[in-house]
Amino acid sequence: MTRFIHDQFAKDYLEELLKPYGKVEAPSHVSGEVREIDVLFTPFPEQKADIASLGLLGKLATTLAIFEPFRNPASTEEICDCLLKSLEVRGALKREAKRNATKIAESNFPKLWILTPTASKKLLSGFHGILESDSLPGIYYLPESFRAAIIVIHQLPPIPETLWLRLLGRGTVQKRAIDELAALPSNQPYVKITLELLYNLQQNLRINQSPEIETEDRELIMRLAPLYQQERELARQEGLQEGLQQGEQRGEQLLIIRQLNRRIGTMDSSLIQQVQKLPVAQLEELGEALLDFTSVTDLQTWLQSVS
Repeated sequence: MTRFIHDQFAKDYLEELLKPYGKVEAPSHVSGEVREIDVLFTPFPEQKADIASLGLLGKLATTLAIFEPFRNPASTEEICDCLLKSLEVRGALKREAKRNATKIAESNFPKLWILTPTASKKLLSGFHGILESDSLPGIYYLPESFRAAIIVIHQLPPIPETLWLRLLGRGTVQKRAIDELAALPSNQPYVKITLELLYNLQQNLRINQSPEIETEDRELIMRLAPLYQQERELARQEGLQEGLQQGEQRGEQLLIIRQLNRRIGTMDSSLIQQVQKLPVAQLEELGEALLDFTSVTDLQTWLQSVS
């Protein structure tokens, strides 16, 4: 169960970081058998934002790209499945070009980036993954025609350039990345939304705890717990900076509305107004309840129950 929670976090995380720079489909369906690409990214033709601020992740997102993140070490079969999905996207692009009587250059086919916490030498050798001299450690490029690479997150050097990928690691690698994130200035790009996503991850793990939950996840829950208070304080400060008399309540409203937008999509003004009228106690209740929301209807039902 917790693996799916981590998988959803990875998709949401990559989507939030990449959407200022292009179209993000997470998941994206491909033809043939029912297959889902975790994240399909199409960069905007003209970039207005500074994608270099994402470090290594930004470099990977300068072209049409497929991201396949794995919580557990990717197996041979899983990597083969990723390659198959990439080839199916390639085939779809070729068919579209043929219908339009145009040609598509090799460089316009997507690059596949498989993100795995660890990988054995045997697995990497089986796919002829090689390190390139001008690339960071941990990035194993497959034969050129595949336009693919296996990124072993735990082999990436612990430098600012790799931070946004190391947050998708496990154990001590992920915890160190979280510590680095928490030490960044709150106004630095992506810090606020990443803290919010990590808080949601912590809440989902906590709610779904069972006797069989991994020790690693228990430790992650404990590490992430203080981040919620940090996020709440940031939201309160936003309210205070806007000159509102009830800064604390406004901060809660900003936090909850951001979480609702992520959970159920953009809300219309009438729903936002209803949320804004809630007292702090009910806002905190809503913060807990929204973790189970899947649609706007769930929010409407909840609001009716407390009215």
